[in-house]
Amino acid sequence: MRTLQQKGKFENVIQEMDRIKLNILGLDVVKWKGAGSMKLGSKTLIYSEGHTHRKGVAILFDVTTAKSLGSWCPISDRVVVAKLVAKPFKSRNYSNQVGLYAPTSYSEDVEEKKFYEEIKKAKGYLKSQNIIIVMGDFNAKVGYERVEDVGPSGIGTVNARGSRLIEWCQVNDFTITNTWYQNHPRRQWTWKSPRYRLPGADCDSDHIPIKCKFQMILKKLRQRLILNFK
Repeated sequence: MRTLQQKGKFENVIQEMDRIKLNILGLDVVKWKGAGSMKLGSKTLIYSEGHTHRKGVAILFDVTTAKSLGSWCPISDRVVVAKLVAKPFKSRNYSNQVGLYAPTSYSEDVEEKKFYEEIKKAKGYLKSQNIIIVMGDFNAKVGYERVEDVGPSGIGTVNARGSRLIEWCQVNDFTITNTWYQNHPRRQWTWKSPRYRLPGADCDSDHIPIKCKFQMILKKLRQRLILNFK
């Protein structure tokens, strides 16, 4: 979801987060300088530099989820990553959130290349065996044609940024979850023009929030003891 520079604007965002019952909310174009964390009412916000007043990303956690926040890292003004510790495995991080804001289709190719290098850096900060959830605005259109296990139910025709995203998902074994289910076309758009009335967030944003509900079942793996008798 996109938000604005003024901190007071977050009041509506928090209300909307409670209304649609979200534990974690990814935000982009936050436009705050520097990087840090802060309390916003009962919520905890981590944010990564938006020094140009054009970019900046953040992740907002509710009071329960914030208790599981182990550590976080501001990668750049387009990428931020957080580690959530799953109980009872306190020594390991199992669910990791990567918030991002990709360059638009009008950006130079070198900026897009830098963006994917920053995502790679974020992945390097995490453990490969852990669950990784990437959320944010990729500024890409992946189209409606099925591409293996990446996702088959987008809209329109894939564009150059969409092809790059699909390729990245294939290489890194990711699925674009919001394109995996059949929905009415008006519920497939993630951006809305002020001229059109589409289902969206009741706050100052031109992006439609994507809500994802998932469940993790963690199991302890028992080591097998092999005895070799001679």
